[in-house]
Amino acid sequence: MIKLQAIGNLGKDALVNQVNGKNVINFTVAHTERYRDSSGGQKEKTTWVECAYWTDRTGVVPYLKRGAQVYVEGTPEVRQFTRSDGTAGATLSLRVLSLQLVGNRADQPNGGGSQEGMQSSGSGSNTMHSAPAPENDLGDDLPF
Repeated sequence: MIKLQAIGNLGKDALVNQVNGKNVINFTVAHTERYRDSSGGQKEKTTWVECAYWTDRTGVVPYLKRGAQVYVEGTPEVRQFTRSDGTAGATLSLRVLSLQLVGNRADQPNGGGSQEGMQSSGSGSNTMHSAPAPENDLGDDLPF
């Protein structure tokens, strides 16, 4: 089995669809790599991954909004197609086995709160983690 791991930002809000009576969460993840070319010029290359997460645990969908940073892991598949102008194209799709939100509280709706660190995985656990309150209130200066 080939496994792909990716960290990136959602290109648009996730959608829940039903296929043959089963729930699938569809979303796209983008990662932009910045580098210098041979002449020293700054370049960017963005890779898009179309994701399909087959799960009944759709409670994570309200947090899968455009721009949210996520970690996804799963089985990759390259799909080749022909564009309307006749040129060949390819897309990278991922059957997601594990999904985790990795952004900070400011990235999440309603300020995050206890949803911070919420993760969902194909292994059947949907857990929520929240850090214990510090003895001295540091507010939003915490690194997590």
